[in-house]
Amino acid sequence: MEDQASNVPVTKPTVLLVDDEESILNSLRRLLRSQPYEILLADSGAKALEILKERPVDLVMTDARMPNMDGATLLAEIRRLYPSTLRILLTGYADVDMMTKAINEGQLYRYLSKPWNDEELVQALRQALAHQHSESERQRLEALNREQNQQLKTLNATLEKRVVSRTSELQQTADMLDLAYDELKRSYVTSTEVFSLIANLRLPKAKQTNRQIIELIRVYSRLNFLDESTDRDLTMAAALYNIGKLSWTDNMMVTPADMLHHTELDLYRAYPKQSESLLMTLDPMKDAARIILHHQERWDGSGFPDHLKGEAIPFGSRLLKLAVDFIELQRGLILERQMNSDEALVYIRKYAGKLYDPDMVEAFIKACAEYLEDVTLSDPTVKVATTRELAAGMILARNLNADNGMLLLNAGKVLSGPLIEKLIAFEAMEGARYSVFVKIPEEEADPTAPKPILG
Repeated sequence: MEDQASNVPVTKPTVLLVDDEESILNSLRRLLRSQPYEILLADSGAKALEILKERPVDLVMTDARMPNMDGATLLAEIRRLYPSTLRILLTGYADVDMMTKAINEGQLYRYLSKPWNDEELVQALRQALAHQHSESERQRLEALNREQNQQLKTLNATLEKRVVSRTSELQQTADMLDLAYDELKRSYVTSTEVFSLIANLRLPKAKQTNRQIIELIRVYSRLNFLDESTDRDLTMAAALYNIGKLSWTDNMMVTPADMLHHTELDLYRAYPKQSESLLMTLDPMKDAARIILHHQERWDGSGFPDHLKGEAIPFGSRLLKLAVDFIELQRGLILERQMNSDEALVYIRKYAGKLYDPDMVEAFIKACAEYLEDVTLSDPTVKVATTRELAAGMILARNLNADNGMLLLNAGKVLSGPLIEKLIAFEAMEGARYSVFVKIPEEEADPTAPKPILG
């Protein structure tokens, strides 16, 4: 089997697992046997070095604590002898000295804790090998570009004498450079998804957003037939839109935007520009950087950094704002109260024409319904009502929670008059305003009768 783009034979990545406990090695081998890797095992650091001497290995994952040669020492030796081999440390000990040695001397790709989470471990290996492949491709393409540029210089030296005979050849070379550049941009998409993990490491898992925004953007692109180049730029922008937040304090990273202290607002408004500045030096990311720069602009011109209005805001920035706000509203990063997916979409629909492009909102809601199973707002039979617009016989389309998160009623509950009165009283006591997602029973749905439900 060969890679059609490069005519290079495709081989399975080789992964070497090192642990002095046979049971651990067997567990790892069973976990990874369904993965497209060639698995090698070593029960000591010395054995691992013997294997590396005999054959190339793409990734080494080693236990931290082993007799004779610990994991940090082994990784440092591998880094010295085989610098292109990725290095992961598997440790069950909170040993600061060991981790410092592994990071400084072994320059490990990352470390995982024992006992490991199967899904996290498999994902870590997949990301590490994808990163290695992307870096290898980048180096290969850069070398190809240098070689072709040198050929162009040689050609230009004699161009006047050879202009007629070389016109066709020059066109072919230019086409090859375009293809190489497109391939390089594709490699950058993979790299940016890996780099987005850097921003996520600053956030608790419940506050992480990048992966969900990437996936939502891809669903929208597929449903709306966006071209490959636009999809790539949007994916890179979604992966790194918040890289400019890395200079923030930990507290500011998790504080809702509307709760920030006035002394922090300037730093908040500067993050799109900071993100763009970090990425503009990378030529394949210039279009993605421009999308990031303007993703906090608002349709009515009240956004930042440049107060662009309407269609003056780039299309990609308008789409990225929809995706970012939809996910961040559910993470509690915009308002103090975390919304569910439908409540976030009600918010977006409410501010269409003010914060968001009104012509994109409904297509975006369809994309959300495709991406998330719990979105009910795209169902034409589902309506959102206030408590005073409820009527007996209506059925809850999704759980109703109080503002403090307490579950009030389960989805599927048929509302009665006394129950509605209790909801109104509890809402008044709490000082809240509930949005209730309901369905009207088909036998009672008269299209000619007035409907007291808000659409």
